[in-house]
Amino acid sequence: MPSYGDQFLDKVVIVTGGARGIGRAIVTQFADCGAHVVCADVDTAAGQALAAGYQGRGEIVFQQCDAARAADCAATVEAAATRWGSVDILCNNVGIMPNNAYVPAHELPEAMWDLIMDVNLKSAFLMTHYAVPHMLARGGGVIINTASVQGLASAYNVSAYAASKGGMISLTRQLALDYAPHNIRVLAVAPGSVNTDLLRATTAAMTAEEMAAQYAAWGKPHPLGRIAEPEEIASVVLFLASDGASFMTGSTVCVDGGMMAKGVWAQ
Repeated sequence: MPSYGDQFLDKVVIVTGGARGIGRAIVTQFADCGAHVVCADVDTAAGQALAAGYQGRGEIVFQQCDAARAADCAATVEAAATRWGSVDILCNNVGIMPNNAYVPAHELPEAMWDLIMDVNLKSAFLMTHYAVPHMLARGGGVIINTASVQGLASAYNVSAYAASKGGMISLTRQLALDYAPHNIRVLAVAPGSVNTDLLRATTAAMTAEEMAAQYAAWGKPHPLGRIAEPEEIASVVLFLASDGASFMTGSTVCVDGGMMAKGVWAQ
């Protein structure tokens, strides 16, 4: 991870879905830079363990939060602002794709569509809704949204997930326009396949040989020939939140091993 000196020292950061995967890496890297970080997640055991076990330059506090619920989002922002005085950086990272949701749209239950859209997209609106007033009062801030390459070019049987991530990219552009006059930058990252619990859950019933073959298959579409580690996505999030990206807003940055650079005709 690059050195950011004191850029994030004492900054107040909220990360949704912060207990595992990409979110955990984002939480840890900000804390290592001296930030006060709220790990907001529904996974109480993982979140509390992360906060209790962290020994580094900054501070990690766990906040139980279902980011699809307005009351939880409001409470999370209020907890951060009460404890540290404001909110400087918001990472709308939480996302789900249940195994039983990989079906064509006509077979996807309405309740599953609503769940995916609420967690993956509505949560970003809710957290932004409650965090931005604190940023306005402070004179600026940064919002980083975790989208996906599936918001740019889709796969089969992921209608709700693709719609939610496409919506996240569009929301990023729109919020950037609204808040640019107020010194609030809004950006997104679009990862390819990442070695997270969400991905590994699909291999739970596989043998070791089958899992190895599956990981190789996941890596193959990426020109770099492998999937990403969560820390590689987090490092881009930190750059986008840093002064080094001070003239960036409204953009979605692909962190995908070259996947979106490759046309269907490429071998």
